[in-house]
Amino acid sequence: MNPLKVVVLDRDTIVKRPFSFSFPHELIEYGATLPEETADRIAGADIVISNKVVINAGHIAANPQHKLIALAATGTNNVDTAAAKAAGITVCNVRAYGNESVAEHAFMLMIALMRNLPAYQRDVAAGLWEKSPFFCHFGAPMRDLNGKTLAVLGRGNIGETLADYARAFKMNVVFAEHKNAAAVREGYVSFDEAVKTADVLSLHCPLNDETRNMIGEAELQNMKAGAIIVNCGRGGLVDENALVAALKYGKIGGAGFDVLTEEPPRNGNPLLKARLPNLIITPHMAWGSEEASNRLFEILAENVEKFVEGSPQNVV
Repeated sequence: MNPLKVVVLDRDTIVKRPFSFSFPHELIEYGATLPEETADRIAGADIVISNKVVINAGHIAANPQHKLIALAATGTNNVDTAAAKAAGITVCNVRAYGNESVAEHAFMLMIALMRNLPAYQRDVAAGLWEKSPFFCHFGAPMRDLNGKTLAVLGRGNIGETLADYARAFKMNVVFAEHKNAAAVREGYVSFDEAVKTADVLSLHCPLNDETRNMIGEAELQNMKAGAIIVNCGRGGLVDENALVAALKYGKIGGAGFDVLTEEPPRNGNPLLKARLPNLIITPHMAWGSEEASNRLFEILAENVEKFVEGSPQNVV
């Protein structure tokens, strides 16, 4: 067997463990790859490993020798999968590696916002507790999760894992049907009902033409006063300008986002500018616990090995 040329385009986004493939190969690793560098770096490669580097139809057409594009992520929107399929190139992704990591992060955001943790941290830092006439200081309202309704949009592994955590806290959990769906499936509630009745709305769905800005001004206006919205899915599921307005005018109780429409947000973002005590932004790291990062690496490496063995897995 001739050695296979394996090119890793954004190695710095993957846990720092060495690849040790069992087949003859030449391994070339780049810490990061700019769009204008992609074509040169994948030229002549048999296997390309990418996390977020875009591989378009032009790249694929110029490299008929490509055999496998192995994604170090679940999302596939950075690869023209239709062009790859037409060219006979297999695309594999990594699935179910971060169920607990993302679900725990979403739960952390939910409980921190229901208890108004950021507001109390700000009050303590400002010296308000020191000035209190009593042993305690009360400012922002706090609410228990017990008895509250969590509406989950996206019934995949992460959504189901989060639902289990919420039930342990005696929350009522519902799963929302797709927006504008013609019918409501058994085990779901309508999208509109979920938005109107949720104390917490948690988003765990992909970004596509149907889901882009699916939570906009109208939906935010229809949410319960004091409701919380959590997005650990994809940036772009929520109209960010409308969300800032809803938070500023007290229409909803808070928001916790791990994703933004542009990542990294080099051109700024309305959520970053808002600086509100009931808004938590984390830098798209919900997926990256030590355990999840290692599982991702192991599945990624196994995807490559299985493909070369002739029994591909996790094929898109």
